[in-house]
Order: sequence, then C-alpha cells, then structure tokens
Amino acid sequence: MTTLCAAEPHHASRDDEVASLTQRLAAADADETEHLRHEIVEACLPVADGIAHRFRGRGVEDDDLEQVARTALVAAVTRFDPSLGHPFVPYAVLSVEGELKRFFRDHTWAVRPPRRLQELRLEARVTEESLRHELAREPTVDELAEVLGADPGDVRTACRSSCGYHAVSLDAPSPTGTTLAERVVVLDDPAEQVITHQALVSAMGELTSRERQLLHLRFVEELPQREIGDVLGVSQMQVSRLLSAALKRLRAQLLAAAA
Repeated sequence: MTTLCAAEPHHASRDDEVASLTQRLAAADADETEHLRHEIVEACLPVADGIAHRFRGRGVEDDDLEQVARTALVAAVTRFDPSLGHPFVPYAVLSVEGELKRFFRDHTWAVRPPRRLQELRLEARVTEESLRHELAREPTVDELAEVLGADPGDVRTACRSSCGYHAVSLDAPSPTGTTLAERVVVLDDPAEQVITHQALVSAMGELTSRERQLLHLRFVEELPQREIGDVLGVSQMQVSRLLSAALKRLRAQLLAAAA
C-alpha cells in the first residue's frame, strides 16, 4: 500500500522518518508520546491529502475531503500500537480510505438509498469501467449483472441511485427564467387528478404503439437512452429524437384537450 506515495520523490525518506518515529513511540513516556504523534501526523499529511484527492469529482469540496482524511489520519495515529511491530503507513492508508468511503456512504446523499444499493453501485462502477475496456463499448445492464452475479433490476436501480447525491432547490432559476416550483404541477383536488388522468390517457391514445413503448421505457421503467435504444433497435441519438417528437405530440394533444 505504500506505493501510493510513489508519485512523490521523497516518499522513501518519509517512510523512513515515520518508521523511526513509530519506533521511538513504542518506548516513549506519556509526555513524549503526544509530541511524537504530532510529528507522525505532520509527516503523513501528504499521504492523507493524496488519498483525499482520489475522491475528487463526486460533489464534495476538496477542503472537505482533506478535512475528513486528516481527521482519519489523526485517529489512526492515536489508535496505532507500535509495539505490534507493523509499519504505520499502510495502516494509515487503509484507515483514511475507509473513513472517506464511510463519509460518502453516510453524509453525502441528499436521498440515501439502502446500503446494499450503495455497495452494489460502487461495484457496478468498477465493473462497468473494466467491461468498457474489454468490450470496447458501453456494457449493458444485463452484462453488468452477469459479472456481478446480481439481478439486472437491482443493478439498474443501483446505477440510478447516483441521482440521490444532489438535490435541486425548487427556487433555483431555470434557463428559461422560471423556477422549478413554477413548473411543478401540484394537484390537490381529486377531481382535477381524474380529469388530468383522463386527458393523458386520451392523448396517449393518439400516439403510435412505438411512441407509447418509448415513453413507458423512459418514464415508467426509467431506462437510460442507451438501454432504450437496445430495446428498440435504434441508436441513442435516434432515441433522443424520437423521445422529443413523442413528447411534442403528447404536449400538443394535451393543450388541444385543455383548449
């Protein structure tokens, strides 16, 4: 695990320094122990920061990642027992990585999915990258599920759970100048719900069977466009065009019914 420091030219001297400090720590009295632990933390800060930077791009500020990693490093130094004779750096790496993963699991979700889905999502990301290189294309959900030994529906749900990382404010302005709250339809009157449902059923009846299937795959099964293309036998770009055309027709039917 110490190879994580290999990108830094002086990592060998740092490891030697940390090894020397931990040896002294094993024989230190109570007054010297705190000082030695402080020196070990300072020597290993670049290691903790380097691990934190591997978790960039997941919606968390760099400063927050470094804070979590450094806090985990301090805790690792406090727990470390030098009398066992094990090197400190590999232990610290595992501790910092584990704490960062727990941080993402427990504190970065706007809507937190079940733990099994979180773990499956992480496994799916690694497997997807491996299959992408092996197949020279995007793997399908069925291919991912086969490698993971999981149900395709669970894999699909786990992949979609990434949407739970971030929440959008209802007051956030859209490119058109309106807010999301202004575009969200809230129907409190049961009669209005029935009328709207009937209008939607009627409008859907004006679409082709293929268009209805397309809308079902997108908004009921919530499949991504790539998987919809696999079902319909078209490209992802064609799915986008077909979806836009179907929604435009559906919107026109609803507006005509409202008029």
